[in-house]
Amino acid sequence: MKVVSIINNKGGVGKTTLTANIGAEIANRNKRVLLIDLDPQTNLTFSFIKVDLWKSNFAKNRTIKFWFDLILDNKSSMVNFEDLIYRINNLDIIFSHTGLTDLDVDLASKFSNKLTKPTERQLKKYYVETYSYLRNELKKLKDRYDIVLIDCPPSFGMVTKNAIIASDYYLIPAKMDYLSTLGINQLRNRVCELVQIYNNYCTYLNEDIVEPKFLGVVATMVSIRNNELISAQKAFKDELIRSGIDMFKSMIRENKTIYAISPEYGIPVVLNNCNSGIYGEVKREWIELVNEFLIKVGVV
Repeated sequence: MKVVSIINNKGGVGKTTLTANIGAEIANRNKRVLLIDLDPQTNLTFSFIKVDLWKSNFAKNRTIKFWFDLILDNKSSMVNFEDLIYRINNLDIIFSHTGLTDLDVDLASKFSNKLTKPTERQLKKYYVETYSYLRNELKKLKDRYDIVLIDCPPSFGMVTKNAIIASDYYLIPAKMDYLSTLGINQLRNRVCELVQIYNNYCTYLNEDIVEPKFLGVVATMVSIRNNELISAQKAFKDELIRSGIDMFKSMIRENKTIYAISPEYGIPVVLNNCNSGIYGEVKREWIELVNEFLIKVGVV
């Protein structure tokens, strides 16, 4: 089982679209796929289920928020991921909840409450425990899935850190503009710092370390003219390459009409039956991206 987090501190760069369509296409190839929505905006959730059905059947006690709430209340043994999974379109998903907005603060409070004059060993133990919640739960599913994709919130808080620690790889989607590309190296440095501290503590405690690898940047919402990236966006992509950032060769173009209607019908773009015109071109881009993605993560 390969676990991949999709991260970017900046919102609106296509994280959810990437997660939904990569996951759907991989599942369409008869691989076992789990999607986890960690973003309180719940866009991934509502790409697969209508709001009314989510409210009536899932919102109260079948979301990732409910699972985290039990951890905060020291009742984590009552529910595991098996209880939260919903199957649709040949893949499994764990839904999010808008109440996740306060989770980073709640987790930080739980962590700090344990730190009343701790010993060095206790401090390290609490740190590893706090950032291992997702990692430990996903270990229970290691024989069930080929790929787990985690759609992370647009922040580098404790929720995103849990996802990174649980992951074998992480991927950064980015628009090819100044603001979207500005923080990519900084984000990678923060991931490295997190992993270094976590692994140092794990070594001290004689526990297994983690090694999440950077898969690369996927250029999203690009504009194509005459089968080429427009010059302004190409300049940002070239600058990332010159700075040593690994880039996916495949890119995903912007098309507000196509992507706007997909969540309404609960079907990611890549699963739509239309294969002609611009729709067909967009689908082919997704298929090429998934081909590249699977090679990078070693799933064939």
